[in-house]
Amino acid sequence: MNMDDSSTCPFCSLSLPSSQLQWHANTHFEDNDFHSPPVESAFSDSHFDTTFGDFNSWCGGGSSGIGRDNGVWNMEEKISCLVDLQIKGEFHNVNGGLMNLLRNCLESEGQNSRSILSGYVDHFQSIRFEDGGFGCGWRNIQMLSSHLLAQKREAKDVLFGGSGFVPDIPSLQRWLEIAWERGFDEPGSNQFNHTIYGSKKWIGATDCAALLRSFGLRARIMDFGPKESESLYLSVPGSSVGGEELVRIGDGRKRKTPNFYGPMDRYMSRGGGVSQTNCSNNAKPSSALNDATRDKESAGECAVKSAAEQSKSHQVLMDFVWNYFSNKNTIQFGYRRVVFSEKTPLYFQHDGHSRTIVGIQVNHQRNGIQHYNLVVLDPGHRTAEIERSLREKVGWQRFIKRGVHTLRKKQYQLCYVDPGIANEEEMEKLKTLDSVFIEL
Repeated sequence: MNMDDSSTCPFCSLSLPSSQLQWHANTHFEDNDFHSPPVESAFSDSHFDTTFGDFNSWCGGGSSGIGRDNGVWNMEEKISCLVDLQIKGEFHNVNGGLMNLLRNCLESEGQNSRSILSGYVDHFQSIRFEDGGFGCGWRNIQMLSSHLLAQKREAKDVLFGGSGFVPDIPSLQRWLEIAWERGFDEPGSNQFNHTIYGSKKWIGATDCAALLRSFGLRARIMDFGPKESESLYLSVPGSSVGGEELVRIGDGRKRKTPNFYGPMDRYMSRGGGVSQTNCSNNAKPSSALNDATRDKESAGECAVKSAAEQSKSHQVLMDFVWNYFSNKNTIQFGYRRVVFSEKTPLYFQHDGHSRTIVGIQVNHQRNGIQHYNLVVLDPGHRTAEIERSLREKVGWQRFIKRGVHTLRKKQYQLCYVDPGIANEEEMEKLKTLDSVFIEL
């Protein structure tokens, strides 16, 4: 194997060809979903297969019948063409609404629990032969969009040309290319060589933000991670643990960053091993066997200590999510255990996978400690299985709940949408992505 063209999986340290890295990394998150590396090709949808390429050929061959003799299309014509040709994304419709079923389950739990949920959300699952291995980011965009279309009238009027529905992945890819061409997230566009349609490359929270901002939505990004990794973030750290005011500072893209093939590549170790953090051991070794035993015991103690410290630091993320959905504690529960918030769901990104946070639960323990659970929808789960477990109120927690002990990554990124539509002046500012950093 040519090591110059090899990559190392950040999860199992396996060295493999770079072309297979994204597929392999995804296998650590999905059960029996991916068995072969994805191929860089167009999707199976017939209207995209026959028109794969740039917008000129795509629009010229579309059902709208629009065409130009010189083959040049301006932006308004491209958008009009895309509105005509986009296709509605398919999803499993849950009778009565998925979030209502979820509310019923949360209400049935102990007296000491309180939960806050976002409003209506449709679950979009990854489909093995369509987007298996790369589609989680697109599916989360679909979930967030389903909420915006159902709950935010101003968003419904502007999203996807006012179509009123959530487009399929190939259509969303075209919308992202439109956003890039209009100047949104130029560095991100450069990372993909300005083309994403037909590709099976991973996307991330920044691409979600760029796409939504192109419609005038105020998509915001939050970065969580260690201070020493700040060069990977969009912003200079403006806050730290302790309740200090968050300050948005500059455009972090000005600093030097590694060469990325896609947003998730920043997390991958290329051409070498994954660095390990070791606990120091000051005791003197007496024999090889004792060395091995001591190393094993030391590693165990290190792991326990690291897990405890990590849970404590990652509580910062939990606190943010609670404060976000509770809108600075303006939400009043009264006698209710579950309430709905006006806030949008959160696009929840970490290395190798992304999900949608649709709420949060807190359990008040007898010792006075509060235990939090993120309430998530995972594109990797089957909607029908989630629905069945919620209706039967059996096993639904394993699909939905994620406690602080499950937050084992060093870096996380969130994307959400503030109310309102940007004016022309603000739209220009939204073209440059920035974020607020919180240190873990």
